[in-house]
Amino acid sequence: MSNAILENAAKALVISTEEQKEDYVSYAQNKSQRAGGGKYFLAQDEKMLRIQDVVEQISATNVAVLITGESGVGKEIVAKAVHNASTRKAKPFVAINCAALPATLLEAELFGYEKGAFTGAIQRHLGKFEQAQGGTLLLDEITEMEPNLQSKLLRVLQEREIERLGGTGTVSVDVRIVATSNRNLAQAVESGQFRQDLFYRLNVINIEVPSLRDRPRDIELLANHFLALYSDQFNKPLMSFSPDAMSKLMAYKWPGNVRELNNVIQRTALLAHSGNITARDIPVDLAQETSTDNWIAALPIGRSLAEVETQFILETLKFHAGNRTHAAKTLDISLRTLRNKINEFTAAGIHVIGPVGGKLS
Repeated sequence: MSNAILENAAKALVISTEEQKEDYVSYAQNKSQRAGGGKYFLAQDEKMLRIQDVVEQISATNVAVLITGESGVGKEIVAKAVHNASTRKAKPFVAINCAALPATLLEAELFGYEKGAFTGAIQRHLGKFEQAQGGTLLLDEITEMEPNLQSKLLRVLQEREIERLGGTGTVSVDVRIVATSNRNLAQAVESGQFRQDLFYRLNVINIEVPSLRDRPRDIELLANHFLALYSDQFNKPLMSFSPDAMSKLMAYKWPGNVRELNNVIQRTALLAHSGNITARDIPVDLAQETSTDNWIAALPIGRSLAEVETQFILETLKFHAGNRTHAAKTLDISLRTLRNKINEFTAAGIHVIGPVGGKLS
């Protein structure tokens, strides 16, 4: 495998949030550490290699792709791979998080608007569809889109044209649509939260990204990748894991998937006192991984459901150092819902941890 492919694969491993988009550089100089990285993204587990095969099979087509899986598994990385493998790779790859914006703002960001379309529209703004012209548009967390906007999106997919807010004419668009969701879309359709016809439009090719615990062969590869990355980023000598450290990483279930692994290795690299990472340096607690029965038995009986929910949200925010976006994804709720909950807590006089650096996320 050529160095160029490996470097592109390393760059494709991006853990994306609304606040931070980091392009990862080639993670090590040692070729032996870089072996087995896969063609479009770092992977050596058979499940992920099969996904790469699917990506290659659909590379010459323009069919819509729906990528599903738990939060943090790397759905956007797979979406970027779909783009990079396609004939559209020289054109833009544009992503928008449907959960991060209110419906009115999301519509304006998708379709654009003309000058004077609303208060504050001081000049024409091209939406994501036009920004992605000839390329790929990623609709991240598509299930968070409100029904009225879903119907407008369906029309765009059918007619291949959009109308800017405040506009009087239509604009032809040529984009490939890739959508992601960490929810069960079939259930969302049954409950009426998602349009069935839009689901059929998007679900031409479905790629389900497995959880990290279901692809254990990738844990060592990704852990070494992140460790080398942060060794370089923090200007430290190239670090490595001791056998007991790697055993601990392999034994942990990674409920937050690749995103959690990335965060843990970043913290480990930052606080490490030597180049040899031991099990004691890995900030995960295997003792907390109890069975479902034990977890149920440990529930605080006697407290109301609202109290338990509040404590769970606060603890999740604490785990993610106040980062709202990461906490919302772990909780499997929209960022808007989490912010509403935080506003309720604040109004009730409950202290809510703020993000590191004071920046709201």
